[in-house]
Amino acid sequence: MTYQFIKLELENNIATMSLDRRDALNALNRAFCCELANALQELDRRQDVRAIILKSNARIFCAGLDLTEFFPAGGRYNTKSAFDFRQNVQVILDCASVFERCRKPVIAAIHGKCVGGGLDIAAACDIRFCTEDATFSLREAAVGLVADVGVLQRLPLIIGQGYTREMAYTARFYSAKEVERMNLVNAVYPDQHAMLEGARTLAMEICENAPMAIMATKEVLNYSRDASIEEGMRMAVEKNAILMSSDDIREAVTAFREKRKPKFIGE
Repeated sequence: MTYQFIKLELENNIATMSLDRRDALNALNRAFCCELANALQELDRRQDVRAIILKSNARIFCAGLDLTEFFPAGGRYNTKSAFDFRQNVQVILDCASVFERCRKPVIAAIHGKCVGGGLDIAAACDIRFCTEDATFSLREAAVGLVADVGVLQRLPLIIGQGYTREMAYTARFYSAKEVERMNLVNAVYPDQHAMLEGARTLAMEICENAPMAIMATKEVLNYSRDASIEEGMRMAVEKNAILMSSDDIREAVTAFREKRKPKFIGE
């Protein structure tokens, strides 16, 4: 798996995906978003990947949408430009959604600025960590746009309507301390090294559990956001009916009887 704007590493069932469009501060254009989607789909298919860490190799996490690509030169806008814009934005939308659809848990490790489309992607991840120098901005209103890549739909489920509306209406930058209070991030670390160590520690804890159970749990959690409690419970029961025939659950029972830690293989 080789990409132009992404670096991938795999160790101990943990894949680290590094955003590497450094000269553009990881601004999102079509080629970058296509690579992100393709890379994540590949990691999703791999049985040797149980958790994913998303980080940046640039001096910030993400500068948001690459406006130079998505708007016509000279600022002239017409019907064709509108159709092109819709098609281009779909690429970004698909890129953010693939993080949510990925069956493996994704931990976003954020440093520096996380702006616009970067926040869209972070909101689509399962868990977010950041450094003390991180700042977050739902930036679209400041450039005359509406955020349309899922953040207005996902963020209220993470931080609530009040904080989401505040971030969207002001378009200002929020500090790590502020977003921790909002519960946008699970933890704040003093620097990138400490943050990545924290992300790896959490990823290792996830990897110790049954992989198919983790994937099924993520699917039930995603489904349950738009379903009733009863509907969500029924889906969980359906997943368990399938998992009851797995080798992993037999290993769990055997390990319990033998008073040892189970060794799951994801089958």
